Amino acid sequence: MATIAVIDYGMGNLHSVARALNHVAPRARVAVTQDPEVILGADRVVFPGQGAMRDCMQELQHHGLIDVVRTAARNRPFLGLCLGPQALLTTSEENGGVDGLNILPGCSLWFGHQLRSAPLAHLHLKIPHMGWNRVHQTRAHPLWESIQQDSRFYFVHSYYLLPDDADLTVGLTDYGFDFTSAMAQDNVFAVQFHPEKSAAAGLQLLANFSRWQP
Repeated sequence: MATIAVIDYGMGNLHSVARALNHVAPRARVAVTQDPEVILGADRVVFPGQGAMRDCMQELQHHGLIDVVRTAARNRPFLGLCLGPQALLTTSEENGGVDGLNILPGCSLWFGHQLRSAPLAHLHLKIPHMGWNRVHQTRAHPLWESIQQDSRFYFVHSYYLLPDDADLTVGLTDYGFDFTSAMAQDNVFAVQFHPEKSAAAGLQLLANFSRWQP
């Protein structure tokens, strides 16, 4: 039986993610765990998260999971969700500047910098960016299979992804400006939105992940 490990470092909508994975992959064993052996022994790994970047990195350090996440992201299908993608980057502006895991080169930046200089038509936009918004697929990827172009997904975040390499971007979303909402490199796929809260399109993405053979 295939195993999907959902990394439990004390932050994130873990059990909602696990329930969604159980729904789309009923033959898999889904384990919400902070046990390094279980994570590194799993066939697939999901790295979710909610909250502040500094807390995320402190909790990963506290549970001894930083090297575990880096190792998992090197050698098995790996999916980052919401705060997860921000932690995969090199740095974040949040909390005065926080080092990330540097698995994908880039940074996460506060929406306010861009929205302050946006056209007047966008001054009504709030921070955090919260609710349903479209994701435009910028290139084909197995995790986009059977998901229509410009499908809507559910977002809650105040910081956005800015990878150093534009080729890492596989999805863009417009919130006063186009920002990267999905990244991919080799066996890693990471999305700023919450697929477990995104109805049929989100479940399809999780189902695609459960079958992905990078």
